[in-house]
Amino acid sequence: MSVRKRLSKSSNHAEEEEEGQRDFAEESQEAPTNGRVDLKQLISKKIKLTAEAEELKPFFMKEVGSHFDDFVTNLIEKSTSLDNGGCALTSFSIFEGDNNHRAKDLRAPPEHGKIFVTRRSVLDELFEVDHIRTIYHMFIALLILFILSTLAVDYIDEGRLVLEFNLMSYAFGKLTVVLWTWLTMFLCTLTVPYFLFQRWARGYHRTSHPVVHSFIHCFLFVVFQIGVLGLGPLYVVLAYTLPPASRCIVILEQIRFIMKTHSFVRENVPRVLNSAKEKSSTVPVPTVNQYLYFLFAPTLIYRDSYPRTPTVRWGYVTMQFAQVFGCLFYVYYVFERICTPLFRNIKQEPFSARVLILCIFNSILPGALILFLTFFAFLHCWLNAFAEMLRFGDRMFYKDWWNSTSYSNYYRTWNVVVHDWLYYYAYKDFLWFFTKRLRAVAMLAVFAVSATVHEYALAVSLSFFYPVLFVLFMFFGMAFNFIVNDSRKRPIWNVLMWTSLFAGNAVLLCFYSQEWYARQHCPLKNPTFLDYIRPRSWTCRYVF
Repeated sequence: MSVRKRLSKSSNHAEEEEEGQRDFAEESQEAPTNGRVDLKQLISKKIKLTAEAEELKPFFMKEVGSHFDDFVTNLIEKSTSLDNGGCALTSFSIFEGDNNHRAKDLRAPPEHGKIFVTRRSVLDELFEVDHIRTIYHMFIALLILFILSTLAVDYIDEGRLVLEFNLMSYAFGKLTVVLWTWLTMFLCTLTVPYFLFQRWARGYHRTSHPVVHSFIHCFLFVVFQIGVLGLGPLYVVLAYTLPPASRCIVILEQIRFIMKTHSFVRENVPRVLNSAKEKSSTVPVPTVNQYLYFLFAPTLIYRDSYPRTPTVRWGYVTMQFAQVFGCLFYVYYVFERICTPLFRNIKQEPFSARVLILCIFNSILPGALILFLTFFAFLHCWLNAFAEMLRFGDRMFYKDWWNSTSYSNYYRTWNVVVHDWLYYYAYKDFLWFFTKRLRAVAMLAVFAVSATVHEYALAVSLSFFYPVLFVLFMFFGMAFNFIVNDSRKRPIWNVLMWTSLFAGNAVLLCFYSQEWYARQHCPLKNPTFLDYIRPRSWTCRYVF
C-alpha cells in the first residue's frame, strides 16, 4: 500500500507538470510575438518548469531507490505462496507467527528456503550511470599514479627502472603445492560426500535399522569433514611452510568446500526422509553433474537447478578477471608505497601508546583502500566471472551495503553468499533445534562461529595467533549490532557506520602488520607453542 501511495503521489506530480506544460503552451500561443517582453516571459516560464522538474527528480529517485527492492521481494514471496496453494510457509515466515509451537514442527522444505532469481549485481547496474562510473575511473587513475610514483622513486634511488615484484612473488610462492593441494581437496569433496550420501539414501529405504544406518554414515561424514578437509590442508600449509597469500588460498578453499558439502547434505537429507515417510519408490538422489555444478557455482546454498542465462559473454568474463588482477596489483602498490615504509622500521621505536595511535591513524587510508579492493575483486569481479562462465543467473552476491545506517543491515548486505549460509544453516537450524525464543542466543552463536572462522583463517595465513579480529568482531561487532540496529535511519548513522568501519580496518591493519614485522625482526631460536600465541610486538625491543 505504501508503494501504491508513493506511485500515486508521483503520478499526481506528473499530472501537475503536464498541466503546467499545457498552460505554458497555451500562454506562449496567446502571447504576442513582437517584443522583448515575450522573450523574457518565455525564459521565465522555462526557468519555472526546469525548477519544478528538478524538484521532482530527487523525489522520484528517492522513492524508487527506497521501495523497488522491497516491492520485488514481496512480489517473489507472494508468488511462492500462491504456488503452495496460498500457504506462505517459507523459511522467511515460519518464525514470525504468534503461536508457541516448536519451530521444529514448522520446518519448511529445502526448496522453500532461499529463492534464486535471475538478477544482475548491483555494481553492474550502477556502472551504467556515468556519475558512478566516474568514481571507478578515479580509482584507476589512482592506480596509475601509484605505478608512476613507484617507478619514479625507483629510478631516482637506483638510477634505473626496477620492475620487480619481490613482495608479490614472495606472498604467492610455492603455487605448485597450492595447486595439487586444491586438486586433492576438490577430488575428495567431489567423490566422498556424494558416495556417502548416495549409499545412505539408497540404503535408508531398505534397512531395518535406519537409526544405526544413519549414525554410521553421519559419523563417516564428520570424520571426512574434520580429518580430510579440516586437518589435511592444515598439515600441508604447516609442513610446506607456505607463504601468506598461498596459505590464504588453501584455507579459504578448505572453508568453502566444508560449507559446500554441509549444504549439499543438509538440503538433500530432508528430501530422502520425506520420501521414505511417504514410501515412495524413487530415491531423490541428485546427479553427479548437479553436484559438480554446485561445487563451482558462486553460491553456498545447494539446489538441483538454478536460474540460468542464455549465453556466456566471454568478453565480460575476460574483463572481470582483468579487474581481479588489476586489484591484485593495486593492493601490491598500496603495501609497497604505504604499508611497508610504515611498518618496516618498527624495531627502531619501542611499543607505546603514542606509536600505536599514530600507527592506527596512518593505517586508515591503506585500510580503506584494501577494504574497497577486496570487496570489488572478490565479491564482484571473481564471483561474477564464474557466474558468467556457468551461466548462473542470480548475481546478488552483495547488496548496497554502503548505504547501511546500521550494522545489522551491513552484516546482511556485505557478503550475501556467506550470510545466506549462516542464516539458513546456523541461525535457522539453531532455532529449529531449540526454540524460537532463543533468538539472541542464536545470533550470539552465529557471531561466535563467524568470528572463530575469520580468526582461524588469519592465524593460519599469518603463522601467528593474535585475536584482534576476534575481539573486534565478537565484542564490538556484536555490541554495534544491537545498539546501531535497523531502527536507525538518519544519514548520520551512515556516517558513523563508515567512520567505525574505517577505524576498525585501520586497527586490524596496524596490529597485524606490527606483529608480522616484529616476528620478522625478533625471531626466536627455539619457539614454543606459547611463543606462537604471545604477541611479539609488545616485547620486540627487549630482543635487540
